[in-house]
Amino acid sequence: MAPDGPRSWPNYSNKRQWLVFYNVTGMTVQGDGVVDGRGHKWWDLPCKPHKVKSSNLWCNCSLILVQGLKVQNSPQFHFRLDHCQNVVVRMLNIHSPSLSPNTDGIHIENSNNIIVHSSLISNGDDCISIGAGSYNVHIRNITCSPSHGISIGSLGFRNSGACVSNITVSDCFIHHSQNGVRIKTWQGGYGSVSQVKFHNIWMEGVRNPVIIDQYYCLSKNCSNQTSGVYIHDVSYSNIRGTYDVRSPPMHLACSDSVPCTDLELSDIVLFPGADHGGVAEKNPFCWNAYGGNQTLIVPPVSCLIGGSPDLIMDLKEDLC
Repeated sequence: MAPDGPRSWPNYSNKRQWLVFYNVTGMTVQGDGVVDGRGHKWWDLPCKPHKVKSSNLWCNCSLILVQGLKVQNSPQFHFRLDHCQNVVVRMLNIHSPSLSPNTDGIHIENSNNIIVHSSLISNGDDCISIGAGSYNVHIRNITCSPSHGISIGSLGFRNSGACVSNITVSDCFIHHSQNGVRIKTWQGGYGSVSQVKFHNIWMEGVRNPVIIDQYYCLSKNCSNQTSGVYIHDVSYSNIRGTYDVRSPPMHLACSDSVPCTDLELSDIVLFPGADHGGVAEKNPFCWNAYGGNQTLIVPPVSCLIGGSPDLIMDLKEDLC
């Protein structure tokens, strides 16, 4: 159990993390115990003076197996992998209230050869989030409810570079969540997101089942910029279920200057939820998105641009 809120922490103690594994090679953490972040007293406070990154941080670790734990009520991220490799996380039960801020379930960044599977996540932010510097990440058999979905990003914050590749998300159930499968980037970043596969995903009452948002912004003062993270070679297949009609079932908003390319859609069937209250259904939305439909899509995505753009600017992809 973590200290009971910020006033319980010793003055000399670092509040950014409280349970840390650093420079560990070859370790198993397993059992039916509970890791309790006791985050309730943190959630109503401003982030800056009392910022806690994670209840459970693994940094610069390799050959790790974590299984069977229950992790609950983290002040912020419940479980975080940073600069790790060859890690398996499975059979976790992660829980915090749906309105708890920034309580990502599992966050992965600067890490590779990661497998996350067979877990139940219910929280107030991204169910699983994948940050910059991550590749060879495989996620399967995850149940998210409620949450903000499974996300790549956000990437490119403050004009930074971001490289993410070879990400597979499959056999997942996402219900009553703000998003389903999402890629989100800030204006002004650079780098690349590529070789991404979202396969066999069931949605139930999800507001944004399939979303690319290259205009991600947490304020009203984010200006459009000329650079962007290049998103390409992304496939969505066998995605089915219902969506909340307040938003389009598919929202593919790509950068004005750096279009998304090679987006492949197949076997996607999304119907409006039964409880939409007579609200008019919205059509899929595309902006500067290039790709194609391999099979019949419901509802049809006629807004995708076929082929490839005539000219793609210097995307700094060589830095990845």
